[in-house]
Amino acid sequence: MSMDIEPPAVAGVVFSRAPGRALPVAIRAEGSTIHDAAGRAYLDAAGGAVVVNVGHGRREIGDAVGEQLRRIAYAHPTAFTSEPLEAYAHDLGPLLPLDGPAAIYPVSGGSEALETALKLARAYHVARGEAERWTVIARWGSYHGNTLGALDLSGRRPLRRPYEGWLGRFRHVSVAYPYRAGEAGAAALADPVALALELERTILSAGPDSVAAFVAEPIVGATLCAVVPPDGYWRAVIDVCRRHGVLVIADEVMTGFGRTGTWFGLDHWAARPDIVVAAKGATSGYWPFGFVAASDRVHRTVVEGSGFVHGFTYSHSIGGATVAREVLRILREEDLVAASATKGTLLRELLAERLGGHPNVGEIRGAGLLVGVELVADRESRRPFPRTAKLTEAIVAAAREDGLLIYSGTGCADGTNGDAILLGPPFVVTEPELERIADGLRDAVDTALVRVGPATRA
Repeated sequence: MSMDIEPPAVAGVVFSRAPGRALPVAIRAEGSTIHDAAGRAYLDAAGGAVVVNVGHGRREIGDAVGEQLRRIAYAHPTAFTSEPLEAYAHDLGPLLPLDGPAAIYPVSGGSEALETALKLARAYHVARGEAERWTVIARWGSYHGNTLGALDLSGRRPLRRPYEGWLGRFRHVSVAYPYRAGEAGAAALADPVALALELERTILSAGPDSVAAFVAEPIVGATLCAVVPPDGYWRAVIDVCRRHGVLVIADEVMTGFGRTGTWFGLDHWAARPDIVVAAKGATSGYWPFGFVAASDRVHRTVVEGSGFVHGFTYSHSIGGATVAREVLRILREEDLVAASATKGTLLRELLAERLGGHPNVGEIRGAGLLVGVELVADRESRRPFPRTAKLTEAIVAAAREDGLLIYSGTGCADGTNGDAILLGPPFVVTEPELERIADGLRDAVDTALVRVGPATRA
């Protein structure tokens, strides 16, 4: 006997991340291209949110996780470990920029990973009998996630403003930002020694016995769009932290897994933090996943001391580890980290040809396939466009209309004003696609400048 079931009177709706804008329906993707239900194709020049490293539509990843989930999908991590998880940790460990065998604590994404790293730093100091160490120092111009703890770490002022009443427990220092060092009072932004001294003064001001950790991105991602620090910066700040017993937490959520042309961003300077946080490219968008990797010293101190009071329902995911291990295999076997380095160099060259002399392009920068373009109202003074012009949004919209997906950054100049575009295509992007990205961004910039018109002259 069949029965017709009436639909509910009021259907549920998706709480969109782009309210007020009708979004196309994505139905399939391959390589660097996403297709929607209306038959349009989009070149994904941002890899989503700089997530998709190995490319869209990798059937082998789906096959691997499907086979695993048919065997077992979930087991609580206080009761069981799993073969995919143990195998992934074994394969990943030697690639991490840490001293000694790394210990991997998997979670569901970057924000969870940052929260975990904060608690781990706290647990480390408690285990050493230094329970007064609560203070954490991060940098302005940074982004570390959207949970409250991760947002409090973040120095991205537009995201902080609606929630300032809940924030304020952490301290911030200046970010290394060489392009902005030419401005009055900002010369230190390109000086590793001066930046390290500022960090040391902040530690001393807080009370050196009260500071638990310093958190920073090796190369700044979403907030400043691929700002590379000057050589010597990372060695200098790590030396300061070591002198004062402060743990160094490297946020490799965006820079990890080949995005900057090396396995991890800190590999560019052979720098060794105490804790590494990763997500995004770890599973290339195929599974919500991230992890904290602790150095042998930190891990042993915690587990042999007072332990680690922490956990999530979906930490130590069997499916996540399966996907991450398959992505790691693809990165290795297809030599995609080297591809990121080579193609990133080509993309910056193509952008320099199309936009290097543009009167409103201040800098083209980055490493590997993490590439930023900063827009300015005046090249000589580096004066930004006013935020009211919403130039970045206009560039993103113009590019999308042309079938090109790019990533936006705002507030890069002073926390409010300043426009930049971030590019992070999959490592399988082809040379013709790179040319299309460069051409498309040039056209989008010109179209956007015409559209915003007088507002850009304020």
